[in-house]
Amino acid sequence: MPLILPPPSPPASFPVIGRAGAIPDGLRGGVVAIGNFDGVHRGHKHVVSTARSIAAENGRPALALTFEPHPRAFFQPDVPLFRLSDPEAKVRLLAAEGIDGVTVLAFDGQLAGMSADAFVEGVIAGWLGAAHVVVGRDFNYGTKRSGDPGTLTAAGERWGFRVTQVEALGSNQGTISSSAIRQALADGRVDLANALLGHAWFVTATVIHGEKRGRELGYPTANLRLDPACGLRHGIYAVRAGIDGRWHDAVASFGRRPTFDNGAPLLEVHVFDLKDDLYDRTIDIAFAGFLRPEEKFSSLDALVAQMDEDSRRARELLAAA
Repeated sequence: MPLILPPPSPPASFPVIGRAGAIPDGLRGGVVAIGNFDGVHRGHKHVVSTARSIAAENGRPALALTFEPHPRAFFQPDVPLFRLSDPEAKVRLLAAEGIDGVTVLAFDGQLAGMSADAFVEGVIAGWLGAAHVVVGRDFNYGTKRSGDPGTLTAAGERWGFRVTQVEALGSNQGTISSSAIRQALADGRVDLANALLGHAWFVTATVIHGEKRGRELGYPTANLRLDPACGLRHGIYAVRAGIDGRWHDAVASFGRRPTFDNGAPLLEVHVFDLKDDLYDRTIDIAFAGFLRPEEKFSSLDALVAQMDEDSRRARELLAAA
């Protein structure tokens, strides 16, 4: 599968509306795709594209309704959650699906305690004024997950909106789900994760100062601190770095640097053939393939020899991507 790079950020004019904001008249009465949409994988894209198609057929706007933080993070705040996309990346990916706006509900105690009927009345029919709602078959809403696509369809008959339930999307690798993608990344199966996502899994972070060891070894790196809950397998990866709207081939190490300090996990990216100073700049890193596990080397010469080989393999993999 060709490497599909992440889309650019939407223009500043793209509507992203929180619960406190009123829905503009031009977006009310729309077709609304609802979900957590973590990663905006192929199954999520199917839900959103269905909403977009229905909207186009009926001359209505298409919206996505999502939640922040992820409901699991609200209910289990002490359990780390490996997010496939941060809030900004999620909006970016949803906007790229051709919808007219994204609405974001704060998942807090008030929302968690809202009954299914109150959610329909206050959010879907009231706030959004939805004419049509599109959900996946595993969609639940309301306190204690009491609402499902069946109850939503019945509520729509009372409130005057239609409901379309989209069946789960499968693939040769099995059912597409955020959980399956998290597991693939934990196993270092970037190829599988990307196939399930329908685009390259990527992270966005600001380049920080490091120990400058890479520069001393002939491999200067851009150092990125990822979310502590990131469950990506520690190891060496072929990646592409998105810098100021351009993508560059690169090789990256994610892990604890066992040859040196075995410290907190860090993503260290060596961008091929680039001399720019990247400190304090926010960049994207799109993952193309796993090269090898992280390991400890007995000498710096052995480490540099392996880095030479990693770079060769990364260039080879990216040339074929």
